[in-house]
Amino acid sequence: MIKIICIGKLKEKYLKEAIDDYLKRISKYHKIETIELPDSNIVDEGENILKYINQKDYIISMCIEGNELSSIELSDKIDKTFITNPCITFIIGGSDGIREDIKEKSNYKLSFSKLTYPHGLFRLILLEQIYRSFKILNNEAYHK
Repeated sequence: MIKIICIGKLKEKYLKEAIDDYLKRISKYHKIETIELPDSNIVDEGENILKYINQKDYIISMCIEGNELSSIELSDKIDKTFITNPCITFIIGGSDGIREDIKEKSNYKLSFSKLTYPHGLFRLILLEQIYRSFKILNNEAYHK
């Protein structure tokens, strides 16, 4: 199972449609769930995030200070993580980021760039990379 916990609701129709498309594509390979939590302050957002994390989850916090991976490295990380963990949980924080105690609880910190992205767009980018990972793992053609 892949869980994506994210702060903020999508407002843009074009992002919702693109995200729904990638969720459908990924679901052919693996069960995936997105959990949208309301924007608030970092303390309340953190409390809400913790409600959706299970002890057996492999937690990947998306944060600017995290490690950068290539698409092939991310696919390898996903593949190896599923060997010992039933659920990979990606966390996308709010505008103030992810609370420090949640980052410390994380098994891995991942960054896609030093750039800052709008949260909805970043969610789409993350889903595209997860989809790409499954295409790579299944030796299926996908644009480079």
